[in-house]
Amino acid sequence: MTADEAAGDRIRTALVTGGTGGMGRVIAAQLAADGFDVAVAYAGSVDLADATVKEIAGHGRRGAAFAADIADEEATSAVFDAVEDRLGHLDVVVHTAGINHPAALTDLDLEDFDEIHRVNVRGSFVVNQQAARRVRDGGSIVNISTSMVRVAPPELSAYAASKAAVDVLTRILAKELRGRDITVNAVAPGPTATAAFLSSTSAEEQEQLAALPPLGRLGRPDDIAGVVSFLVGPAGRWVNGQVVYANGGLA
Repeated sequence: MTADEAAGDRIRTALVTGGTGGMGRVIAAQLAADGFDVAVAYAGSVDLADATVKEIAGHGRRGAAFAADIADEEATSAVFDAVEDRLGHLDVVVHTAGINHPAALTDLDLEDFDEIHRVNVRGSFVVNQQAARRVRDGGSIVNISTSMVRVAPPELSAYAASKAAVDVLTRILAKELRGRDITVNAVAPGPTATAAFLSSTSAEEQEQLAALPPLGRLGRPDDIAGVVSFLVGPAGRWVNGQVVYANGGLA
């Protein structure tokens, strides 16, 4: 059964925030392959945004890209308006946008802490608020969290704390949307071989992290995209209010 058949031949629309990043771009492409028209919100390269839209089109779906500061409620609301105008009512929102400034708690600059909090906590709240207002009944909202909430490694106190807030937000929103048949879940990856991760860690660090999960490798963006695809698809309809740890058995 195709995605369109599963939705009663209705074209479905998804929005992926952080949709030009290493993980977001692969998720956007996977959703297009699943039959969604896909919009991406981004804060970085226009060239990457254009390339992402072309990749979506390569799967035979409509794509669109919109630049926005997702922690700004007016800018984010405008993106949701633009997606609805361009592609139609939203069925799925996947929120991947986030930042990290690794440092020991005693050394972390509070300006960095405030930026992490603004993007990861406020940004998640703003995106989820708009998603809850806009996603059609029967749709799905997925937040990207992190396994570091549970692993709690050194130098990630601010980042892990911000994602712990995302986990709680996810669980509460799932309850608040009772009666609308909208699932709300989070996916919590472990170390994943995105371009940003590979460029910010040494080969030795990558080898050490790859050895931690029982499966003996780093995660790949398509590993995470596959979990998102499941959660927003027909087979995932009974999973709701959960944080799904996708980390190869890391913890």
